[in-house]
Amino acid sequence: MNVVAMIMAGGAGTRLTVLSERRAKPSVPFAGKYRIIDFTLSNCVNSGIYNVAVLTQYRPHSLNEHIGIGRPWDLDRATGGVRLLQPYQTGGGTQVWYRGTADAVLQNLDYVHELRADRVLVLGGDHIYKMDYAKMLRFHNEKRADLTVAVMEVPLEETDRFGIMTVDADSRITAFYEKPKERDKGTLASMGIYVFNADVLEQRLKRGAEQHPDLDFGKHVIPDMIADSRAFAYRFDGYWVDVGTIESYWQTSMELLDPNAPLKLYDSSWPILTRSQERPPVKLGPQARVVRSLLCNGCVVRGHVEESVLSPGVYVSPGAVVRKSVVMNDTWIGPGAVLDRVVVDKQVVIGSGALIGFGDDLHTPNKRQPDKLYAGISVIGKGAHLPPNLRLGRNVLVNAGVDEGDFAPFGDHVPSGETV
Repeated sequence: MNVVAMIMAGGAGTRLTVLSERRAKPSVPFAGKYRIIDFTLSNCVNSGIYNVAVLTQYRPHSLNEHIGIGRPWDLDRATGGVRLLQPYQTGGGTQVWYRGTADAVLQNLDYVHELRADRVLVLGGDHIYKMDYAKMLRFHNEKRADLTVAVMEVPLEETDRFGIMTVDADSRITAFYEKPKERDKGTLASMGIYVFNADVLEQRLKRGAEQHPDLDFGKHVIPDMIADSRAFAYRFDGYWVDVGTIESYWQTSMELLDPNAPLKLYDSSWPILTRSQERPPVKLGPQARVVRSLLCNGCVVRGHVEESVLSPGVYVSPGAVVRKSVVMNDTWIGPGAVLDRVVVDKQVVIGSGALIGFGDDLHTPNKRQPDKLYAGISVIGKGAHLPPNLRLGRNVLVNAGVDEGDFAPFGDHVPSGETV
């Protein structure tokens, strides 16, 4: 059986606000040293799948640089390996951008033909999970399926976020509801992971493209196949989470600090692989105090770090406190500064004595993005410079690249819910 994995990695991930403003969501850093897409790539190689295509579109530069030729995942192979596929203009000068998930695969069927694949595994590149795809492929073959959809149980109150399915006693899909508003359709949710027979996939995509210009798996392909094809649901009961919002990103990061965290990063039988820079070991100063945190190579801690995740190269000055926060690469935190419930992107400078995440007002949402920043978490964009002695409240968004002068309209206090 010749299997090709096609990873959808072109999403903008706008709910992550400034974290995905200059990079695709799959390339957002996670758990200190990783990127979100590392989990899907690692799942592929741990499952014995070495023909992998990554379909990119939105701001792909960071993702392209991270994956490179695929060496960290053993995907730098003479045959197969990883291929980065981006939208291209045809000879007739038409069709540049992917218009949906299924349309993205349709435009790259030549890759499937080139490898003479008989099974196509369609994956998302923006979820955190560990899954053995080989088991799902065996299930697909045993059921003689044309399509197999990975599903999991979700809470009833969250069913409007997913495609919901009903199945019979043999796991055959009998109905599909795309993000139903009514909560009476069941709790079996699609994970956005599909196995197709390659010939069936090609036939369905070409037929669907004639009817739907924005051809999508969840909206068009799967519902159409349920009626007249062998479509089955493969149940997954492991850990899976969509870190597509600031709240879920922060909450999932905090869960990693639990000694009994459901995501096992230290399982040598299923390693999560990534592209790592050579950095010196973590260094703790004489006054350093670190409690239940993840610290990556190159970090220097001379202050206090409590229940936080620090990416490579973070510097915490003497007297500084980092509490319940996620701090990304090469950020400098000045003496006496305090960070509380903050997500900080790369290469940020926090001035001395600054209080970031200040006050008890956790419930005033961001005025400009109330649907994205509402959980008391402030977000600092890449390369921002925050002035000394600044007080910055909750649910504040600081855009990438701002400098100290941009804070002048607020004086030394940015209230909760503001944007800089």
